[in-house]
Amino acid sequence: MTSYWICVTNEENWEVVKAKGIWGVSERRKRELMSVRPGDLLVFYVTPKRIGGVFRVISEPYIDREPIFIPVKSRDEVFEYRVRVEPVLLPKEPIDFTPLVEKLSFIKNKKYWTAPLRRAMLKISREDYEVIEEEIRRHL
Repeated sequence: MTSYWICVTNEENWEVVKAKGIWGVSERRKRELMSVRPGDLLVFYVTPKRIGGVFRVISEPYIDREPIFIPVKSRDEVFEYRVRVEPVLLPKEPIDFTPLVEKLSFIKNKKYWTAPLRRAMLKISREDYEVIEEEIRRHL
């Protein structure tokens, strides 16, 4: 059964995901990543306030300490908990996330809507995924 996830990244690491086909998180967020399975769909939220696209997980989670990502908080951060991914929906440019806020159930407080997006990964419902997918398809 497919699970759906929002993966939060910055512009530099979004480029790494697209170029290398790898998503990674730090030790702090390993529990979420270790729950991911091949076939799951990852929606990439690129800060600030954009959706980069959707990728499908094509490997089991693994650990790799090769420094391919740009550290965010500390220099020794390598986001070693990883999965391989392949593009499913990839608009030419990231699209604005703000029109989706009112439609998404995982965002409880619409005034402070960025709060759930302050972590590396968040599991979302199929319904929320479909809202996001529809918006991406409008921009392909």
